[in-house]
Amino acid sequence: MQAMTGWLGWRAARFVIFSLGLALAGTGASHAQLRLDITEGVRDAVPIAVVPFGGQAEGGTNDIAAVVAGDLRLSGRFAPLDRKDMVARPTIGSEIRFPDWRLLKSDYIVVGRAVTERGATSVAFELFNVQTGELLLAETVPVPGQSMRAAAHRIADLVFERLTGIPGAFSTRIAYVSVEGTPPSRRYRLVVSDADGFNARNVTESNEPIMSPAWSPDGKDLAYVSFETRTSAIYVQRLATGERRRVSARAGINGAPAFSPDGRRLAITLSRDGNLDIYILDLATQALTRVTSDEAIDTEAAWSPDGDSIYFTSDRAGNAQIYRVDLAVAKEAERVTFTNSYNARPRVSPNGEELAMVTLDRGGYRIGVMDLKSRTLRVLTDGQQDESPSFAPNGATIIFASESRGNGDLALVSSDGRYQERLRSDSGDVREPAWSPYPAR
Repeated sequence: MQAMTGWLGWRAARFVIFSLGLALAGTGASHAQLRLDITEGVRDAVPIAVVPFGGQAEGGTNDIAAVVAGDLRLSGRFAPLDRKDMVARPTIGSEIRFPDWRLLKSDYIVVGRAVTERGATSVAFELFNVQTGELLLAETVPVPGQSMRAAAHRIADLVFERLTGIPGAFSTRIAYVSVEGTPPSRRYRLVVSDADGFNARNVTESNEPIMSPAWSPDGKDLAYVSFETRTSAIYVQRLATGERRRVSARAGINGAPAFSPDGRRLAITLSRDGNLDIYILDLATQALTRVTSDEAIDTEAAWSPDGDSIYFTSDRAGNAQIYRVDLAVAKEAERVTFTNSYNARPRVSPNGEELAMVTLDRGGYRIGVMDLKSRTLRVLTDGQQDESPSFAPNGATIIFASESRGNGDLALVSSDGRYQERLRSDSGDVREPAWSPYPAR
């Protein structure tokens, strides 16, 4: 494929192949958890005390207060008080002695307790302003399926939104690819976990590559590419049941799936005439609509939130840059990026105002975000090999893949670049993260 000659070394092969596929063999087995490793905190993070909740023992993975505190810390906006520094263990507001907590310089305090009645468990909590003693939030959250962690994530969402005005995203999930072993004995797994890396489970696995996971808008399905038959094919898999269907196995390359906002179509990359171009696949009818027809490599499609346009990566200018095509108007694609010699893997923010991408900056491949109105690009990370950005559904955080000490990890960066952290795998490389939409309620 002559168009490949314009790409940068090994990234050329990754652009054509890593954008494309993955492999498979379903299993519900659990996978090694990811561990949070904060690498750069926010100096003005808001101090908050999340007191151990009543009705349960302290410690362990189901400690509600610990999960809430961990979520708030994960956001980069809050600095939870260490338990060893807490002066008391109140579980309801009437037990709080606010002057004591003011001495600890906590701006806010969360207290609560788990209660089981008639076989159903719920968690009641309260959020107070420590300085004024004002009650800011009082809610009772059911425990779905007896999952204390799920209830805790919901509490963290509510606290985060009340204090920031931004919906929390702690109850969402991430999908990523895990690779273990060395060639030729490698094992690829497509994994889904909670947003904090817990409750990881394998969606599918194979000895052949698995790549490009993409969430459906309702969070019920994952599209991905599989090389299980030694050629690329795109699958859509229902997470609840494991049922999957092969939606594209056309001759040549089938890659880089992206669900439309209505969930009825996939933007995909095909090489039907020997060249990589963007197509739209109707999942119900299998009808194909061609979007690009340039002689260059066009791939890595990303939909705008309104579904009216698609952003994609192309080397039609001689190197990788991002373009936009209006689906309602038959005209040439518009070039979006001009800063830096390499910009690829576009991902649109949930509000449609920003575009995350991989950009070549000062000799390293880093995550950048462009303001689509002003077209200004700001670089958020400082790694040498950062890639595969994906926005959280609230737009406040971006997850991406990064290489550290020869190992692939996942990392998080706030969309303003002020906070970074790493999610390290207990074993193997992890790559190609995709953040889920909000769960249906």
